Amino acid sequence: MTPRPKALITGASGGIGAALALAFAERGYDLVLLARRSDRLEEVAAGTARFGASAETLVTDLSTPDGLAGAAERAAAGDLDLLISNAGAAGYAPLREVSAADVDALWRLNSTAPVTLSHAVLPSLLAKGEGAIVTIASLLAFSSGMTAAQLPARTLYAAAKSATVAFTRTLATELVGTGVQAMVVCPGQVATEWSGGANRNRPDAMSAEDVATATAVALARGETVCAPGLSGTEALDRLQEAERALLAAGSRSSLADRYADASQ
Repeated sequence: MTPRPKALITGASGGIGAALALAFAERGYDLVLLARRSDRLEEVAAGTARFGASAETLVTDLSTPDGLAGAAERAAAGDLDLLISNAGAAGYAPLREVSAADVDALWRLNSTAPVTLSHAVLPSLLAKGEGAIVTIASLLAFSSGMTAAQLPARTLYAAAKSATVAFTRTLATELVGTGVQAMVVCPGQVATEWSGGANRNRPDAMSAEDVATATAVALARGETVCAPGLSGTEALDRLQEAERALLAAGSRSSLADRYADASQ
């Protein structure tokens, strides 16, 4: 009997993480479920059993150095086929109002943890010549230049998610030809308890289950950037074209005319 592949999912005690656990259990994966809330984690693990999945639970806080180190040790164990870094926190506030301790914890959770866990799991995936690394980011990763009044104060969060998008896209290029995939998922508003449940009753918010379905389908298709609400790839194609144009236009040995006159 062929053994089931195994996925480690962080932030698996609720919302998108819990939906991902069920979606990948249904698709034949055994699971390692990681989160801070033991009782909720055990509920999710029990729910995956109906799909024949075994579910190991690991209670830890990725926003702490010790918690992240323990999770990285588990990711490096060599038995994983899929890593899904989903854990995160909004921390929406103007940067001046965020304490230094919270800056450290939020950055570690939202940005450092996916990189650290990817680095830990990657050697075993490369040795197998197959597997995948998936990170759940946000469409807010692309919002840094926007000043729309309805957007939250998000300097730290948008920066972390932008870093995650850049990390995953670049890693995907690095992994071409290895058999290992890297993909980042960028949902918009999702109807979960995230950020105090602010989006739970919004008519334009997607369900966590739909985000999980999009993640599984996009991974099977070999996509690098999955935006669950995006009907086509045209916007992503234009983004890549703009990036190439910026790199080409800005890579010059001579100073641009607009900067040449210091008196202006």
